[in-house]
Amino acid sequence: MWASLSRIAALVRKELLGILKDPRSRYSFLLPPILQCLIFGYAATYDLNNVPYAVLDQDHSAASRELVGRMDGTGVFHRVANLVRAEDIANVINDKSALLVIHFGQDFERNLLLGKQADVELIADGRNSNTAAIATGYVGAIVDGFNADWQSDHGLSAPPIRVTMRSWYNPWLETRWTMIPSLIGTITLIQTMMFAAMSVAREREQGTFDQLLVTPLRPFEIMIGKALPAMLIGLVQATTILLVAELWFRIPFQGSLLTLYPGLILFVLAAVGIGLFVSSISRTMQQAMLYAFVLIMPFALLSGLTTPIANMPEVFQYFTLINPLRYAITITQRVYLEGIGIGRLLPYLWPMALIATFTLSAATWMFRNRVQ
Repeated sequence: MWASLSRIAALVRKELLGILKDPRSRYSFLLPPILQCLIFGYAATYDLNNVPYAVLDQDHSAASRELVGRMDGTGVFHRVANLVRAEDIANVINDKSALLVIHFGQDFERNLLLGKQADVELIADGRNSNTAAIATGYVGAIVDGFNADWQSDHGLSAPPIRVTMRSWYNPWLETRWTMIPSLIGTITLIQTMMFAAMSVAREREQGTFDQLLVTPLRPFEIMIGKALPAMLIGLVQATTILLVAELWFRIPFQGSLLTLYPGLILFVLAAVGIGLFVSSISRTMQQAMLYAFVLIMPFALLSGLTTPIANMPEVFQYFTLINPLRYAITITQRVYLEGIGIGRLLPYLWPMALIATFTLSAATWMFRNRVQ
């Protein structure tokens, strides 16, 4: 028994020394838990503290202004636009500048004064179903408070205001309508980056990397040969998830595949570039897997998949600009649920092209230096 414990202690000592003697292992051992703790603490919040909304007030009455004033006074709702026409609703919803639009009809206050039920139309962006559902609940609570005060002041028995709800792009606010298209990018990133990160590290660990170097292939040709299979795997996985969304979950695809796939190709290229960069600085498969997992968690948290980017602290919102998953989720959601064209995707395509160019160039440079 003592001999067994001695061997176990010696093995534990060897593993600890192996981690502590390697500077990269030390950093990967200490820094990731700290960074992930900070990201979880600040970015992964389900509390709503910033709900942009617009108002279409066709009544321009004291009652409508009072209700809007109650929303502005919460500190949660921030009015971003005062609309003039009903046609303006599409612009603020499509551009994601407003999560909600509140519409007061022309007879809103008149119906209140006559003791009739006054309707308030609430239009929500169903592409963000969780946040929209929570925000509409907040609006309902504000309307309930207004109703109670109006009933008390005017001696009414029935609630004077009735809220009529409409949701665009996700009529029933089903979470899967938002989640499944987002998983096209999320799962593809995880698998593609892991495959690319393991490729060169596997060659080194198995001892076949030296054999690869004595072939006539040049370093950039080796990188291309490593990148293309990973890209193919990523696109196959994205297509599989797309088919599951349409055929199994019956989520209607509103856009065009010719619009979706250019964005997916750029995204997969960026993911492969990140994976190959990780692989170029890794000596073993274990290191490659560890570095890849360290990156995957922040990418997922800072993508807007689980929490709105607008709810994150401002410094984290800047970090999301270099996250390819952020753009991939936006592209898949807007093409899948909205059916937008390629022209409106350009603000999301060129950042991914820059990320892919930088990561692939850095991976090639690191690989060439290692070869030399």
